[in-house]
Amino acid sequence: MRKIDRMTNTIRVTVILILCCLVITACAPTVKLETPQEPITINLNIKLDADIRVKLEEEAKKDIAANPGIF
Repeated sequence: MRKIDRMTNTIRVTVILILCCLVITACAPTVKLETPQEPITINLNIKLDADIRVKLEEEAKKDIAANPGIF
């Protein structure tokens, strides 16, 4: 009888430990990462616009210096 009692106690302890582990892992926080539905766009028009204006200003200064009687 004592062997059966020891076995049932061992089984009970094992089951309790397994249940405790399951409860602990079930309570752990989770992090979900989802991709956006729309693609990510980066607007670079401002930088390109500034580069174009600087180049046009430099060319305009060169043209005015080369041909002072234009205006």
